[in-house]
Amino acid sequence: MVDVVDKVTRSQMMAGIRSKDTKPERAIRKALHSAGYRYRLHASDLPGTPDLLFPKYKAAVLVHGCFWHRHRGCWWCTYPSTNQEFWGAKFDQNVRRDVQNVADLKRLGWRVAIIWECALRVRGLGEVSLAIGKWLEGRSKTLVLPGEDEMRRSSNPS
Repeated sequence: MVDVVDKVTRSQMMAGIRSKDTKPERAIRKALHSAGYRYRLHASDLPGTPDLLFPKYKAAVLVHGCFWHRHRGCWWCTYPSTNQEFWGAKFDQNVRRDVQNVADLKRLGWRVAIIWECALRVRGLGEVSLAIGKWLEGRSKTLVLPGEDEMRRSSNPS
């Protein structure tokens, strides 16, 4: 399939994609700050540069976009139809790096939460921020908020 825009336009579009301060990340930050939680942003001294770091709780929150971090089974985890070899290698590298970063954070004693972009779309900001708050206050080591695919599977036990 041929791209619908020229190479220069596509390059500008891709350059505009943020790795920090994304809309989902900003929304979660605002909600948690309003709830009284204080955090560090983008801790570059830790593996994966966690989006939110809660030193008081020894907890790191990673806000993952479904497309870039390959949220399996998710509606928003599409695959480009052009240059598939490049994209396949890129996505594989992203997933391997994510797995390694989570393992490294845990090895350093950090609790890790992964918030998928689709969890915000499906569950809503209120439910997501409440779940993060309960996780921070609790003892659980890991939190992965179910997005669309997990919610569908859990409500349809076939």
